[in-house]
Amino acid sequence: MVSAIVYRAACECGKVTLTARGEPGAVVACHCEACQRRTGSPLGVAAYFDLSDVEYKGETRAYARAAQEGRSLTQHFCTTCGGVVYFFADKHANGIGVPIGMFADPKFPPPVRSVWEQSRHEWLDVPGVSHHVRGRET
Repeated sequence: MVSAIVYRAACECGKVTLTARGEPGAVVACHCEACQRRTGSPLGVAAYFDLSDVEYKGETRAYARAAQEGRSLTQHFCTTCGGVVYFFADKHANGIGVPIGMFADPKFPPPVRSVWEQSRHEWLDVPGVSHHVRGRET
């Protein structure tokens, strides 16, 4: 059965697009230093989908960085405007993460958890979610 819910994401210039069908498996607020640097903001918020539910188009360049426990995370960004439109974590081989700002949808589902709070800015709180000092334990 094909889901009636469709989310569309794009970089700032619109050359890289992504369509996700169905609700995300999770929306996560991350306070790690890498997300802070990637976004230029005190946290990153991303939606995670099954890769089979997502179609992406446009030329990207990849940047792979180290993640916890010897894993890696590979970000794909637009070669024109530089926006990170999606990323893959080898921890979740069949998944894709999308920064929720790329959807530019104020009705997008809110986060369900807040991770890497060990580097959370003291003045920032994400209410109504589970809180984790590091990444999610399971």
